Amino acid sequence: MESTLESDRLWEDRDIRFDVPLSQMKMRPGERLIDHLDSIEDTKGNNGERGRLLVTNLRIMWHSKTLPRINLSVGFNAVINISTRSAESKLRGATEALYILTRCNNTRFEFIFTNLVPDTPRLFTSVLAVHRAYETSKMYRDLKLRGALIANKTLRLLPLEEVYDKVNGVWNLSSDQGNLGTFYITNVRLVWHAEINETFNVSIPYIQMKTVKIRDSKFGTALVVESLKNAGGYVLGFRIDPAEKLQEIMKEILSLYRVYSANPIFGVQYQVEDKLEPLDQLTVQYEEDDIEITDDNAGSDAFVAYYADGKKDTDNEPVFCEKLGLAIETIKEGFTLESLWEVTGI
Repeated sequence: MESTLESDRLWEDRDIRFDVPLSQMKMRPGERLIDHLDSIEDTKGNNGERGRLLVTNLRIMWHSKTLPRINLSVGFNAVINISTRSAESKLRGATEALYILTRCNNTRFEFIFTNLVPDTPRLFTSVLAVHRAYETSKMYRDLKLRGALIANKTLRLLPLEEVYDKVNGVWNLSSDQGNLGTFYITNVRLVWHAEINETFNVSIPYIQMKTVKIRDSKFGTALVVESLKNAGGYVLGFRIDPAEKLQEIMKEILSLYRVYSANPIFGVQYQVEDKLEPLDQLTVQYEEDDIEITDDNAGSDAFVAYYADGKKDTDNEPVFCEKLGLAIETIKEGFTLESLWEVTGI
């Protein structure tokens, strides 16, 4: 018995996308609008262009007000550093701006946003606070091995989590002998821990499950959970006796997965004081060109302006670093060796 879990795979918090169709600017199930600012300039790639910035629990979106097809979607998982520095805006001149350094598919991108409304810190406070909330809620979204999941043989519940079932006598089949432990089936994930060693555990959010199936193993009939590739592509086997109970547990997991998929809980909790308008009232509608596009990425260089190093396929000149005792690329103006170590340590 096998069930491939059909769902709209989560990309919004992990990808950086440029000039996407309107359908990709709409919020997916579980995504919610947290803040919006109506007078924001994309100083890095569209200097002089007034636009709207939307902050959700998964990403930052910006689009031009005059031409909404010029837009950005920056997932919070791709963000490695957020800071404020001076920037030269065509609309405001020299002013304090929000700098966001990101990494996606081994490429670094830099985004600079300037608030065209003077004397307001809202751009900085909203983005920083929501990103912090995202970073501290990764257990809702990421597969975790050997984490601090259990305390006194009880699952440490996440703020929005509820336990639906606790199953004792579950064998984890990852070793030759197998390990006896306990299942916790909740509204956001499946957790297993060993009875003897609570630190031997695994947390599998529903959002990271690829397949759930029952198949034969050298230990007998087993429940097999496979995670998505971006979650490590793990194949985890569990044995539950008797066989009828195993079937019941699988049905319960699949049922909770379907409920979760209809309205995922991503765990990012932050609320601004001002009441926000619905997203469909904030997104400018535009008509599609009567053109057939065969390859969305073919010849598209929208991302080139956002390269963090300001260049493509080239390296800076090497220099000898006395602190490290080896040759390194010339550090970009505005950065220090210490600040780069802080970025990589996030």
